Amino acid sequence: MALTNFAALTDEQLTVWQRTTWRAAREHMFINQFLGSDENSMIQRITELTRDEKGARAVITLVTDLEDDGVAGDRFLEGNEEAMVSDDQVIQIDQLRHAVRNKGRMADQRSVVKFRENARNNLAYWLANRHDQLAFLTMSGVSYAKTNNGANRPKQELANLAYAADISAPSANRHYRWDGNAGGFEAGDTSAIDDSEDQVSYEMIVKARTLAEDNYIRPLRTKNGVEWYNIFMTPKGFEALKLDENFQKAYRSARERSPNNPLFQGANVIYLDGMAIYKHRYVYNTTGAASGEKWGQSGTDDGQRVLLCGAQALALADLGAPYWVEKKFDYDNQPGISVGKMGGLLKPKFHSIYNQSTEDFGIIAIDTAL
Repeated sequence: MALTNFAALTDEQLTVWQRTTWRAAREHMFINQFLGSDENSMIQRITELTRDEKGARAVITLVTDLEDDGVAGDRFLEGNEEAMVSDDQVIQIDQLRHAVRNKGRMADQRSVVKFRENARNNLAYWLANRHDQLAFLTMSGVSYAKTNNGANRPKQELANLAYAADISAPSANRHYRWDGNAGGFEAGDTSAIDDSEDQVSYEMIVKARTLAEDNYIRPLRTKNGVEWYNIFMTPKGFEALKLDENFQKAYRSARERSPNNPLFQGANVIYLDGMAIYKHRYVYNTTGAASGEKWGQSGTDDGQRVLLCGAQALALADLGAPYWVEKKFDYDNQPGISVGKMGGLLKPKFHSIYNQSTEDFGIIAIDTAL
């Protein structure tokens, strides 16, 4: 057990103006901006439970398209109706908790850092941070035993979550590799990644839209009927796209030459060909993996798993607000604070009538080099 002693971390000569703790820049929970309550959301948020003999579970329902052609003219329709097929996806529920504990009153007396305020701030950031990590690993089909940069987690607690057992690798017809040399998509194979050829490009983005449409990935829609997809890649992949000559030509031609142009603003999202392209450091990649566990034939090439997401790409069981518990130990000498959250994550799958196989419902995974 590790105890916090801020006095040991600070200089004895701290002055009053140093009472304000300088914190690293914080991110709000990234995936929150993609949450919605219905089937037209990229991440469908489930807040109600179904109770049965197995306990409390969250359920998301997928409805497939009709397959039959109906009847022509005055041919008899009654008795030839087609049954709509739905598939219930069960999200396992678990809780994720963390806590900090102070060393004692004397440690607080010697320190200018306020334990309670900083504990709350750090635990809130931790909770948002871990949910972002888990969401990207779930969509990528990567075990929670891994960090988002491919390294093994020092501790394996996240792998013990109930919904960790439901993580599944990208399905066969939703997993591709970008072959920059051939200028097209090949079947997903991380051992075939070539770091000198297979980086993100303008051509890949344009063809990815066609790939999604050909695979019947249902797009997201605005209220006025505009359709689009979300694409997620690492900051380094985002950099490769912005350095691509064809991308630069297209964006220079399409956007005004002014400070409002995203190329000059360093925007975290680029809108291109009906797709919103986001960068985020938790997109799965292999930069932290050990040599031999990376991609390419030799296992030494770095890569990333770009995610193209449509509607219902991810299901999130969100059961109430996080809970805070404050407790005192050692005759009230040591205060402790914990945070916890109940919920679950699931990448939905369904039987595709177009592929005639079980596939990821709203995600295409595209492996590229970095």
